[in-house]
Parts: sequence; C-alpha cells; structure tokens
Amino acid sequence: MSEAEARPSNFIRQIIDKDIADGKHNSVHTRFPPEPNGYLHIGHAKSICLNFGIAQDYQGQCNLRFDDTNPEKEDIEYVDSIKSDVQWLGFDWSGEICYSSNYFDQLHAYAIELINKGLAYVEELSADEIREYRGTLTAPGKESPYRNRTVEENLALFEKMRAGDFAEGAACLRAKIDMSSSFMVMRDPVLYRVRFAHHHQTGDKWCIYPMYDFTHCISDALEGITHSLCTLEFQDNRRLYDWVLENITIETQPHQYEFSRLNLEYTVMSKRKLSQLVSENLVNGWDDPRMPTISGLRRRGFTPASIREFCQRIGVTKQENMIEFSSLESCVRDDLNENAPRAMAVLEPVKVVIENFPEDQVETLTVANHPNKPEMGNREVPFTREVLIEADDFREEANKKYKRLVLGKEVRLRGAYVIKAERIEKDEQGNITTIYCTYDDETLGKNPADGRKVKGVIHWVSASKGVPAEIRLYDRLFTVPNPAAAEDFKAVINPESLTTKQGVVEPSLVSAAVDAGYQFERTGYFCIDSKDSTADALVFNRTVGLRDTWAKVN
Repeated sequence: MSEAEARPSNFIRQIIDKDIADGKHNSVHTRFPPEPNGYLHIGHAKSICLNFGIAQDYQGQCNLRFDDTNPEKEDIEYVDSIKSDVQWLGFDWSGEICYSSNYFDQLHAYAIELINKGLAYVEELSADEIREYRGTLTAPGKESPYRNRTVEENLALFEKMRAGDFAEGAACLRAKIDMSSSFMVMRDPVLYRVRFAHHHQTGDKWCIYPMYDFTHCISDALEGITHSLCTLEFQDNRRLYDWVLENITIETQPHQYEFSRLNLEYTVMSKRKLSQLVSENLVNGWDDPRMPTISGLRRRGFTPASIREFCQRIGVTKQENMIEFSSLESCVRDDLNENAPRAMAVLEPVKVVIENFPEDQVETLTVANHPNKPEMGNREVPFTREVLIEADDFREEANKKYKRLVLGKEVRLRGAYVIKAERIEKDEQGNITTIYCTYDDETLGKNPADGRKVKGVIHWVSASKGVPAEIRLYDRLFTVPNPAAAEDFKAVINPESLTTKQGVVEPSLVSAAVDAGYQFERTGYFCIDSKDSTADALVFNRTVGLRDTWAKVN
C-alpha cells in the first residue's frame, strides 16, 4: 500500500479529493497564518501538521504567512520563534515567508474601492457606542448616524485617517452590510482602525491598520490559496470572508473550511492566558517545560515525531472535544521507548559499600545502549567499590513481592554483578546512610554458578565517578482537567508541577546532546535542559515517566 493510500482521511481531504476530481483545482495551495503575538502552542501544531501535511501529500504548496496587523502586541522574537517551531516539527514553507503587511498598499486600495462602491464608511462613534449600536443576539442593531455619508465625504475622511489627523479611537472604517443581520459579524464590521504604533516590518509608514477579517481573506486570494483552513470559532466569519472577496476586484476566490480546535486537558490554549502566565512570572518564560507551547514541549524533551504522531492520532473533525493529556504523553513515550538510549541516574541516592571489592579499583563495564537494538551500540560504565542506589530500592525487610535489595538478600546491579546486603548504618534520625554489601565476582553477565535465582535488578551509579546533576520532575501545570473553565485559572495551578532532585548520573551523560532523549533506567525519559544545563552543572528535565501514573493517582 502506498503512503497516500495508508494516510487517514478526513472531511477536508475528502473535499480536496473532490475538488481535484471535479477540476476545480489543478493543485493544492494552503497556508499557516499565525499572529506573531506569542509563541505557538500544541494547538498550532495541529494546524501546522494539517496545512503543511496536506501540501506535502498532494505535492502542493504551503505558505508561512504572519498575520501581522496588530503591531502593539507583535514582536520579531515571536516571528523568529514561529519559524523555528515550524522547521523543528519537520516542515518547510513554499517560497519566501509572507507577511500580511506585505499587502498593506493593496488592502488600502481595496478599502478605497469599497468606499467608492458605497460599501464602506468612516465611523466616528466611540468603541462603546459602536458596541451599543450593534445590538444583541436577540435584538437587531441600529444604524450609525455616520452611515449614510457620501462617497466623497468618506474618501476625504479615510484620507484624513491615513494622514494621522484622527486620534486613536476617534474614527474607524466600517463595512456597510446589514445592521439587522442574524450574524453579529455582518453588522457593519470594522475594517480599519487608527493606531500610532511602530510596526516590526513596515516601521512608521502606516498609522491605520486593517482588521484581521478584512486582511485574511484578501491575503489568501492574493497568494492563490485554494483551501483556507481555520478553526471553528471562525465559522460565522466565513460570511464576511466571502462578502469582502465578492465585493472587490480580485482574481481568485479561495474558500474557507473550519475544523475543531485542539483542547488538551490540564492546559490552557488561550494565548492571552499563556501570556499572563509568562508576564506574571507564574512560569519561567514561554519555553517553560510545563507550558503547552511547542518550544516548552521541545525543552521538556518531546520529539517532533511524537507531536506529529499525536496530531495524526487525534485527527481532524468538526466535533469539539477535550483530549486527555496522557494521549500526548503516550506518543512521546512510544517514540522514546523505541529510540532513546538507556542510561543510569539515581535521584534519591543512598551509598552502597561493596566490602569485598578492591578499594582503589575502577572496573570498566560495557553496557548496551538499548536492550532490543544492538545497532545502537554500547557504552562504558565505571564500576567502583562504592556505588549509589535509589533509597527506595532498599528495605530492611520485605515480602516476596519486593524485587529489590533487602537486608540479607541478593539483587543484581544493572549490567554488573549480583550483590548481597549484609548490614547497614543509620544516622541519629534513623535514616539509612550506608548499606554494606558483598558481591559475587562470578556473576558479571551471568547467573550465579550454584544455580540460585536472583530475580531483582536495580540501577546504580559509581559514587566516585558519577556526576552530580539537578533533576527537574515536571508534572501537569494545573490540578483540574479544564482550567479555562475555572473562575480563576491561576488559582488551579498545580503547586507540585515542578519538583527538583539533586541526583547523580553516570559519566557518559556529561556529553548528552541537546534535543536527545534518554531513558533513565526504571525512572523515566529525560533530556538535558537546553537553557540551564552546563558541562559543570548538569540539569535534566523529565519528559515523561515510564508509564502513566497520573490517571491512577487522580
């Protein structure tokens, strides 16, 4: 079966298949049009995979277009982060990057065309008055006293807006459509407003800026977009999208199609709320590993393949639903289980002294990087008289179900020898400080010669050769599945969304690469923190545990 045949279909692909079969389009041209007013999140990843994926599958084109019509909230930092995110996910755009601001001259000319046709007018009501005149969902709006100005008056006033002779909020340009429409978006929507703001692409050339609904459809048409894909909240706006294109002189007439946005449990997807988390220092920036941003997920150790797989699994529908966070974690767990090399790290160390191992000896052991993939090679791990194990991997006494180290019993150290706990030392508070053991020097890579069975295997790190590391354990950012529905979403932030351990890792991890995932044996999947980790002070982030424990706890 070819890749195209194996590809899961959805209603958008069915529309495209029909359009091509009917000869409506010879090729497919999509676009991904983010606003550069924040970092992209996992919901945008769904749109990226859809738009760029369709272009790839149909041998078409996909533009990256920045919808940059609101200069007060935009920044070149966001432009750069968006470009980086798209490429990191494994996609590239067709041709040059596009900006809505590239079309400001044409948009201005189309606004004048609408004025000349008697379909737009300069409004001088205040924003509050415009809102009041617009009516409600059950009551029609009423016409502005400025609605029936002559074409000549409107042209002169619009030029006055363009020249900067109106204060912000003192005038705007509105479409003249229908104040009694059952669709609020058609009740004379604003097309242009006055903003004395420096623009990151056009500088100070403009003091009037077009609104999204006016800009978006025209940008699509100018770029020859065949299928304009957006989320369901823009469904009513499609009427305005079509109205604008039908009433200006433009060659192509793209069509808008809506699909459900991604809602993910234990996160917020509102850019305004995410921005609030950052600006109020409730998280450590847009790329905090607890954030649902693409850069946050990347820093946490999610892989591009896992995010693409997640977007494929959830599919594209018109049905709004809430996706379990564990679905996203499952995708990265599946990927890393297959592809991440293994390593050993101890997060809660307790010292083990192997009394019959020579004091100054360092034995170099060869350990497989992946138990099922010999092609991933081996690594060298130093074994010494003193090693560290996890505190909860030892008990003074335990039942037969406990498969770790017990006083008087044996356990195997991963990739090394069988050891037996002989005695312990405790501090004044009764905490175990040292476990004294002996080892069977005949058990490296094989079972004891006398046939006795050792069922447990635990991980370890050399006490003298291991490297200290800060281990950051990340969890859900919120304590409730739908924080956006809470009265105050900030009140349901999980106080235990980040806990830190001072652990010790095997020395091979000093050369761990950024963006490389590792399975810490029996603990979870981790990666080097791309911002805070240095060769002298390692910092690892937990991507995800070995299994989903959240569902059981909650």
